[in-house]
Amino acid sequence: MNQSAVTTTPVSDGVRQALEISLRGVQELLPQDEWVKKLARSEATGQPLRIKLGLDPTAPDIHIGHTVVLNKMRQLQDLGHQVIFLIGDFTSLIGDPSGRNSTRPPLTPEQIKVNAETYYKQASMVLDPAKTEIRYNSEWSEPLGASGMIQLASRYTVARMMERDDFHKRFNSGQSIAVHEFLYPLMQGYDSVALKSDLELGGTDQKFNLLMGRHLQQEYGQEPQCVLTMPLLVGLDGVDKMSKSKNNYIGIAEDPNTMFAKVLSISDVLMWDWFTLLSFKSLAEIAALKAEVEGGRNPKDAKVMLAKEITTRFHSAAAADAAEQDFINRSKGGVPDEIPEVSLSGAPLGIGALLKQANLAPSTSEANRLIDGGGVRVEGSVVSDKGLKLAAGTYVVQVGKRKFARVTLA
Repeated sequence: MNQSAVTTTPVSDGVRQALEISLRGVQELLPQDEWVKKLARSEATGQPLRIKLGLDPTAPDIHIGHTVVLNKMRQLQDLGHQVIFLIGDFTSLIGDPSGRNSTRPPLTPEQIKVNAETYYKQASMVLDPAKTEIRYNSEWSEPLGASGMIQLASRYTVARMMERDDFHKRFNSGQSIAVHEFLYPLMQGYDSVALKSDLELGGTDQKFNLLMGRHLQQEYGQEPQCVLTMPLLVGLDGVDKMSKSKNNYIGIAEDPNTMFAKVLSISDVLMWDWFTLLSFKSLAEIAALKAEVEGGRNPKDAKVMLAKEITTRFHSAAAADAAEQDFINRSKGGVPDEIPEVSLSGAPLGIGALLKQANLAPSTSEANRLIDGGGVRVEGSVVSDKGLKLAAGTYVVQVGKRKFARVTLA
């Protein structure tokens, strides 16, 4: 966490506790002293602070990497502040250039509408929907019109815009920068003006856009918002940030068994970062658990706790318990309680064709590759003969650790 800002304002115990919660796991809180003053004013007046998070609906689903900043929102919501979940339906039409080395194709209104329909529903798995203000930035962005857009653009210089890291790199490398990309940070910043935000949250890749909000609020005569950035969650591979394109993610809509097993697959080292950024346990509880592991307790015990907490959050405690039992069964070579039932005809049927028809392999050639790798079992026995043909009957067929089917062949 950035320690450049040190609080000098005298604070009450309540404000001190709120600051501690605010700082948990953050990358930066800028300016920290201003945030303390806002917290103190809120405590004195009873007026909740307005805390904003904007997400562009660029994909239909949210993964748990997105929930890092949503968790922070929930913590601040539980302190009594007003959280605003902003869906960037207008800014999605422009396309966010943050961290990109090429122009991002803007989405169509139809794509945005489809994606936005699931965003808030999934975010409500973390936020308290009854206490969340949901807004769309088309509310104030579309009425601006051409003259309003020109006036807004006059509030910032091209020189300052080119200080932005991704624009600077693209310009120096001769890569194109479309003029409309300059509009994105301006429009995101204008959201903070429209919402009179006290604090805006985002990932570390959003810092430039968040600071734009501060600048524009000052330009429009408002008290500037503070900025809180959260680290980008490292994905399952332990190397890159969680991303669907990297296939190192856990979708919050994934089934509980898959979610539980994926959490258990992360490294023992990465686990502690996930505890800090994803768990609702207190820092003291996490520190005590880490000390137990360093003292000899099996780290898998801690990882199971994390997996159950995350699975419970997005499903239920019962689903988490069942997922744990399913994982134990699989680890022991057992069969899960519930597996797909498949009926096929054509006995005797070759094992490769059976795997394809039962949707356990995408093709016969891939089925043969899996057999060569020892990844196929029939009734618990490893299949080594690609020429195996199964007679009529019912068989439990397993591919890898997680794919099962009870196949009835006639």
